[in-house]
Amino acid sequence: MKNQLRIIGGEWKRRILPFASIDGLRPTPDRVRETLFNWLMWDIQNSSVLDVCTGSGALGFEALSRGAASVVMIEPDATQAKILKQNIQLLNAQNCELKVATAQQILPKLKQQFDVVFLDPPYSLDLWQTLSVLIDPLLKDRAFIYVEADRGLAQLQLPSSWQLLKSTQAGTVQAGLFQKS
Repeated sequence: MKNQLRIIGGEWKRRILPFASIDGLRPTPDRVRETLFNWLMWDIQNSSVLDVCTGSGALGFEALSRGAASVVMIEPDATQAKILKQNIQLLNAQNCELKVATAQQILPKLKQQFDVVFLDPPYSLDLWQTLSVLIDPLLKDRAFIYVEADRGLAQLQLPSSWQLLKSTQAGTVQAGLFQKS
């Protein structure tokens, strides 16, 4: 397995983690991840984080490395979920909970509220609107929502209560940080 990602900052800075070779699985590019965590620098500490379409785990593990209190990861692919479990053990990340099912199955069952949410679904599934509706009731007031897409963020039909604070682009990746108002 040669697919690897590098944690950029925090406690696990420079740690290399493997991930499965799965069609459509693409970790958030380092440059975009660095920008995102610069945006969240003062807000990630002690936050409760929801990583909706976990994939490689890049965003969730980066959040934990930088001081998030807890992360809930959602990953439907059994092969990748097994690797995520191994990475959670490798990092001894006791404050990381992995749910193995689709986001559509898990989100309606979650009872907790989150400070930060990562919404980065496989582009081909076009799930931004569907998942944003399921995520919205789980957001604490003033929560941050990171959205990553392969198209303009305005085209995603996100909830009107989500206000775009910042955005960036790296190649075809469009990324934005929203806040629930």
